[in-house]
Amino acid sequence: MRPPFDEDSARRKVQVAEDLWNTRDPERVALAYTADSVWRNRDRFATGHGEIIALLREKWAVELDYALRKELWGFRGNRIGVRFQYECRDRAGRWSRSYGNELWEFADDGLMRRREASINDVPITAGERRIFGSRPESEHGLLLPVK
Repeated sequence: MRPPFDEDSARRKVQVAEDLWNTRDPERVALAYTADSVWRNRDRFATGHGEIIALLREKWAVELDYALRKELWGFRGNRIGVRFQYECRDRAGRWSRSYGNELWEFADDGLMRRREASINDVPITAGERRIFGSRPESEHGLLLPVK
Protein backbone atom coordinates (compact mmCIF):
# COMPACT_ATOMS: atom_id res chain seq x y z
CA MET A 1 0.00 0.00 0.00
CA ARG A 2 1.43 3.29 -1.13
CA PRO A 3 0.31 6.83 -0.51
CA PRO A 4 -1.87 8.67 -1.01
CA PHE A 5 -4.08 6.62 1.31
CA ASP A 6 -7.83 6.24 1.18
CA GLU A 7 -9.79 4.89 4.13
CA ASP A 8 -9.48 1.26 3.04
CA SER A 9 -5.73 1.37 2.37
CA ALA A 10 -5.10 3.31 5.60
CA ARG A 11 -7.03 0.70 7.62
CA ARG A 12 -5.12 -2.11 5.92
CA LYS A 13 -1.80 -0.35 6.61
CA VAL A 14 -2.70 -0.10 10.32
CA GLN A 15 -3.68 -3.78 10.49
CA VAL A 16 -0.50 -4.86 8.74
CA ALA A 17 1.51 -2.81 11.26
CA GLU A 18 -0.36 -4.39 14.19
CA ASP A 19 0.23 -7.88 12.84
CA LEU A 20 3.89 -7.15 12.19
CA TRP A 21 4.56 -5.70 15.65
CA ASN A 22 2.83 -8.67 17.28
CA THR A 23 5.52 -10.92 15.78
CA ARG A 24 8.00 -9.21 18.17
CA ASP A 25 10.67 -9.76 15.50
CA PRO A 26 12.78 -6.57 15.36
CA GLU A 27 14.45 -7.41 12.04
CA ARG A 28 11.13 -8.13 10.37
CA VAL A 29 9.47 -5.02 11.81
CA ALA A 30 12.37 -2.82 10.62
CA LEU A 31 11.73 -3.86 7.01
CA ALA A 32 8.53 -1.76 7.03
CA TYR A 33 10.61 1.41 7.49
CA THR A 34 12.92 3.33 5.17
CA ALA A 35 16.64 2.78 5.70
CA ASP A 36 16.88 6.29 7.17
CA SER A 37 13.55 6.28 9.04
CA VAL A 38 13.36 8.61 12.04
CA TRP A 39 11.56 7.54 15.22
CA ARG A 40 10.52 9.09 18.47
CA ASN A 41 9.32 6.39 20.85
CA ARG A 42 8.48 7.85 24.25
CA ASP A 43 11.68 9.69 25.21
CA ARG A 44 13.92 7.74 22.82
CA PHE A 45 15.00 8.64 19.33
CA ALA A 46 16.24 6.26 16.64
CA THR A 47 17.34 6.75 13.05
CA GLY A 48 17.77 3.94 10.54
CA HIS A 49 17.29 0.20 10.65
CA GLY A 50 20.20 -0.52 13.02
CA GLU A 51 18.95 1.83 15.73
CA ILE A 52 15.32 0.75 15.25
CA ILE A 53 16.28 -2.91 15.60
CA ALA A 54 18.32 -2.15 18.74
CA LEU A 55 15.43 -0.19 20.28
CA LEU A 56 12.95 -2.98 19.54
CA ARG A 57 15.28 -5.68 20.91
CA GLU A 58 15.62 -3.72 24.15
CA LYS A 59 11.88 -3.09 24.27
CA TRP A 60 10.84 -6.70 23.86
CA ALA A 61 13.55 -7.97 26.23
CA VAL A 62 11.74 -6.19 29.07
CA GLU A 63 8.14 -6.05 27.76
CA LEU A 64 7.31 -9.75 27.99
CA ASP A 65 4.18 -11.34 26.52
CA TYR A 66 3.64 -8.14 24.53
CA ALA A 67 0.29 -8.00 22.70
CA LEU A 68 -0.79 -4.94 20.69
CA ARG A 69 -3.94 -3.48 19.16
CA LYS A 70 -3.87 -0.52 16.74
CA GLU A 71 -6.74 1.54 15.36
CA LEU A 72 -6.87 4.07 12.55
CA TRP A 73 -7.49 7.57 13.91
CA GLY A 74 -7.15 9.58 10.71
CA PHE A 75 -5.27 9.88 7.42
CA ARG A 76 -4.34 12.40 4.75
CA GLY A 77 -2.07 11.97 1.75
CA ASN A 78 1.04 10.15 2.96
CA ARG A 79 0.24 10.43 6.70
CA ILE A 80 -1.71 8.22 9.09
CA GLY A 81 -2.66 8.82 12.73
CA VAL A 82 -3.12 5.79 14.95
CA ARG A 83 -4.20 5.12 18.51
CA PHE A 84 -3.07 1.92 20.17
CA GLN A 85 -3.01 -0.14 23.32
CA TYR A 86 -0.73 -2.95 24.33
CA GLU A 87 -0.25 -5.11 27.36
CA CYS A 88 2.89 -6.75 28.67
CA ARG A 89 4.51 -7.90 31.87
CA ASP A 90 7.93 -7.23 33.32
CA ARG A 91 10.36 -9.85 34.62
CA ALA A 92 8.81 -9.56 38.10
CA GLY A 93 5.42 -10.53 36.64
CA ARG A 94 3.82 -7.07 36.94
CA TRP A 95 1.38 -6.33 34.12
CA SER A 96 0.74 -2.99 32.49
CA ARG A 97 -1.41 -1.60 29.73
CA SER A 98 0.08 1.13 27.57
CA TYR A 99 -2.05 3.66 25.71
CA GLY A 100 -0.61 5.70 22.90
CA ASN A 101 -0.87 7.69 19.73
CA GLU A 102 1.38 7.45 16.70
CA LEU A 103 1.91 9.79 13.80
CA TRP A 104 3.21 8.09 10.66
CA GLU A 105 4.65 9.58 7.49
CA PHE A 106 5.34 7.40 4.45
CA ALA A 107 7.71 7.59 1.51
CA ASP A 108 6.34 7.15 -2.01
CA ASP A 109 7.25 3.43 -1.95
CA GLY A 110 4.96 2.83 1.06
CA LEU A 111 7.73 2.42 3.65
CA MET A 112 7.40 4.50 6.80
CA ARG A 113 9.97 7.28 6.97
CA ARG A 114 8.85 8.90 10.22
CA ARG A 115 7.16 7.53 13.35
CA GLU A 116 6.36 9.56 16.45
CA ALA A 117 4.85 7.72 19.41
CA SER A 118 3.52 9.14 22.67
CA ILE A 119 2.78 6.45 25.24
CA ASN A 120 1.39 6.29 28.80
CA ASP A 121 1.51 3.21 31.03
CA VAL A 122 -1.09 2.03 33.54
CA PRO A 123 -0.41 -0.82 35.97
CA ILE A 124 -2.99 -3.61 35.76
CA THR A 125 -3.45 -7.00 37.35
CA ALA A 126 -3.30 -10.21 35.34
CA GLY A 127 -7.07 -10.47 35.81
CA GLU A 128 -7.59 -7.08 34.12
CA ARG A 129 -5.88 -8.15 30.91
CA ARG A 130 -7.96 -7.97 27.75
CA ILE A 131 -5.37 -8.21 24.96
CA PHE A 132 -4.10 -11.71 24.23
CA GLY A 133 -1.82 -12.51 21.29
CA SER A 134 -2.63 -11.43 17.77
CA ARG A 135 -6.10 -10.16 16.96
CA PRO A 136 -8.32 -12.77 15.32
CA GLU A 137 -9.20 -11.77 11.76
CA SER A 138 -12.86 -11.56 12.76
CA GLU A 139 -11.94 -8.64 15.05
CA HIS A 140 -9.91 -6.60 12.54
CA GLY A 141 -11.06 -3.01 12.52
CA LEU A 142 -13.09 -3.19 15.75
CA LEU A 143 -12.74 -0.18 18.02
CA LEU A 144 -10.57 -0.47 21.12
CA PRO A 145 -12.26 0.09 24.48
CA VAL A 146 -10.97 3.29 26.07
CA LYS A 147 -10.71 2.19 29.69
